[in-house]
Amino acid sequence: MSGDDNKTIKILFFGDMVGKPGRFAVRDFLAQHRAEYDFVIANVENASHGFGLTEKNYNDLISYGIDAMTSGNHIWDKREIFSYIPNAEKLVRPINYPKETPGAGSRIFECGEYKIAVLNVLGKVFINLVDFQWDMIVDEIKRLKEITPIVIVDFHGEATAEKICFGKFCSEFGVSAFLGTHTHVQTADETILNETTGYITDAGFCGAVESVIGMDYKTSLTRFITGIPERYEVAEGNEVQINAVEIDIDVITGCARAIKRIFCSRNNEKEDESQ
Repeated sequence: MSGDDNKTIKILFFGDMVGKPGRFAVRDFLAQHRAEYDFVIANVENASHGFGLTEKNYNDLISYGIDAMTSGNHIWDKREIFSYIPNAEKLVRPINYPKETPGAGSRIFECGEYKIAVLNVLGKVFINLVDFQWDMIVDEIKRLKEITPIVIVDFHGEATAEKICFGKFCSEFGVSAFLGTHTHVQTADETILNETTGYITDAGFCGAVESVIGMDYKTSLTRFITGIPERYEVAEGNEVQINAVEIDIDVITGCARAIKRIFCSRNNEKEDESQ
């Protein structure tokens, strides 16, 4: 936390974490840099072998220093999620699934003397599995801002146009940050919208460098060439990358003061652990 003169909080957000390479890349990054941040969020919908999140991996990620986890359309891919998500207090699933869906679409987290709201939304364009998000999000942002001025949105969507438009829309209601996920390709358009909202169209992904958005090149190539459904496999390799965003937020107004992309790579020694 900065001093009283600035009164800002520094938040780190990791783009989609893909399999074991992504988990270990995040683990090692936080081992070196965790003390630099007041609060850490990560998108984890691809964290367990590229699809979904196991309870073991959920607990491991907490031990690495992650304070809150967001997700997306793949959060349900591991069946065990239904047994533990009701008690997974650090995990947020997209809010625009039906109300009967287990889990929470937003949560309030404690960060010292401050509260941080984390809201997860799933896009409709090219995904189209969920409820229309525009009206419900206005009500939810207003509700959260009655509790805290600091509101972070992870918008998990395919189309850049939808992300840009929805980001501008959310900035009109005073969200502190709007961070796009899902495409796994980090965009170079970080900015502050309306002098309020730290914005990026996509934060990118954490995982193997030699890959197709974290997945094995050969299986990806076969699927594209043949058109025959083939399960993607997480790419292996010692070189991993971190795609993340850091945002400085005024704790009184909730306005973003600065936003910065992080893109770095390192060699990651192989370890025995399931993906």
